[in-house]
Amino acid sequence: MTDDVRALGRRMYEAFNTRDVSAADALFAADFVSHPMGTVGVESVKRAWSGMHATFPGMRVVVEDMLVEGDRAAVRTTLHGVTDDDGQPPPAMLEIFRVRDGRIAELWGMSTLRRPE
Repeated sequence: MTDDVRALGRRMYEAFNTRDVSAADALFAADFVSHPMGTVGVESVKRAWSGMHATFPGMRVVVEDMLVEGDRAAVRTTLHGVTDDDGQPPPAMLEIFRVRDGRIAELWGMSTLRRPE
């Protein structure tokens, strides 16, 4: 199961980075819960991804670490293409997701990304 969870996580970040919003249908459970956003369902993922792509057209998520145990993964990423090159390190994100029946069923996370006002 560990390899399956890891592969699913990689596919999720690849789909985000390639702007393949429709891939969310195959990656997330129909009743997916995003705890940070307080949303339920695959359509909420599609809206969030589309919004991030519109706000940050050059955004790219780079997986730095992925730890997997059982049906859960903890992933530390850096977010590139979201800020001016001001000498600061790129924003970071930490997400934990749970897999059920080969799809991401729940996600928890936090980020140091500041959205434009």
